[in-house]
Amino acid sequence: MASPPPGILVVGAGQAAVSLVTHLRELGDDSPVTVVGDEAHPPYERPPLSKAHLHPASGPPLPLPLLSPQRWRELDVHLLTGTTVTDLTRGAGGAGGGGVATTTAGPLPFERLALVTGAEARRLDVPGSDLPGVVTLRSVKDADALAARLRSVAADDVDTDGIDGSHGPRDLDVVVVGGGFIGLEVAATARDLGHRVTVVEVTDRLLGRAVTPQLSGFFALAHDRRGVRVLLGRRVVSLESAGPTGGRPSRVGTVVLDDGERLTADVVVTGVGARPRTALATALGLEVAAGGVVVDEHAVASDGSTVAAGDCALGPNPFSRGVGGPLRLESVAHAVDQARAAAATLAGRPEAYRAVPWFWSDQFDLHLQISGLPHGADRVVVRGDPAAEAFSLLAFRDGLLVAAECVGRPADHVAVKRGLEKGLTADPDAVADADVPLRRLLRPA
Repeated sequence: MASPPPGILVVGAGQAAVSLVTHLRELGDDSPVTVVGDEAHPPYERPPLSKAHLHPASGPPLPLPLLSPQRWRELDVHLLTGTTVTDLTRGAGGAGGGGVATTTAGPLPFERLALVTGAEARRLDVPGSDLPGVVTLRSVKDADALAARLRSVAADDVDTDGIDGSHGPRDLDVVVVGGGFIGLEVAATARDLGHRVTVVEVTDRLLGRAVTPQLSGFFALAHDRRGVRVLLGRRVVSLESAGPTGGRPSRVGTVVLDDGERLTADVVVTGVGARPRTALATALGLEVAAGGVVVDEHAVASDGSTVAAGDCALGPNPFSRGVGGPLRLESVAHAVDQARAAAATLAGRPEAYRAVPWFWSDQFDLHLQISGLPHGADRVVVRGDPAAEAFSLLAFRDGLLVAAECVGRPADHVAVKRGLEKGLTADPDAVADADVPLRRLLRPA
């Protein structure tokens, strides 16, 4: 491989990488830029992987590119796909003196470095977790394998690489381990496809790390009403084989829970969290905590030169006051916004990361939008009608509005997001009246 000219090396090819290089060019930085990603595809949209990508009605399951080939050319960015960075070394000048990346395509010299390596799915650590039919969902390769299994037609057609479904459809028993966003989105999609679905969550509520208890309860009921069996406070202790079929390796057939219940399973989807990919940061001697690569408000790592952003980075957030220290957030919006701060640093025009965290999730016909961080809320006000599945939960801490969880009420979401950006709050006793536009109730804190 002919090495591109030294310049800015971006390790990782997801949403954060695209945001970083785009903003870098917007700021007028015309340095040579190389983006290296270990997947075969150029950077693509990941949210559809747990939804539309799994639906046969959606057509061929192709990843949706974040940028067109023409746009990559316009940005003048050298994109290397299917290439893994195995090591990073600094030159004699240390952090400010560039270095060399060792990759599966050869050495890549660089002058400045950005780590947007993302996160990888945690594996279910129980006996049988390596059986065929046990899948995670983090990449398009994972989604392709899961889509093939959800379209499968007979248990003996399922092998380690997925099947093509040639004998006509049949309903499957799908067990989702983990009641987080990805797990619930997959559960909803599988149920929409007509499969029997059970969600097993080890804690006492769904989405427990990310939302209020009220929203957890709503989604547990919403899934139950639509035919998903939700088991809370239950732990998977082992996965058992269905036995060999047709000369193929044995596949998963049973999920065994801690109370002895045995769940029939043709497919097991594990959504038990993600682990930031920090090996390269560690190799460089950067400060790495349990939550990721430690960065400051400008996305600068501990060496004062490298930047890191997105799912791999652990940094300060102005909206996390009162709920702990630095945060590692996993969302498209966060990856985009923090990567913009990283780009500004590289361009010599620092912009502190101060974006309001916001998230969304589509499950069945329900569209959830969250603005702010509801962690640590001491009061939650219901606005609208949860029974009609159109409502907002407004979270307050110490009398100040800190977040809104909105189902089917996009105007409330927009109002709170904009209000938090401006430092506004609201009277908790006034916001329950859904007939009054929420934007009219916001006031300076």
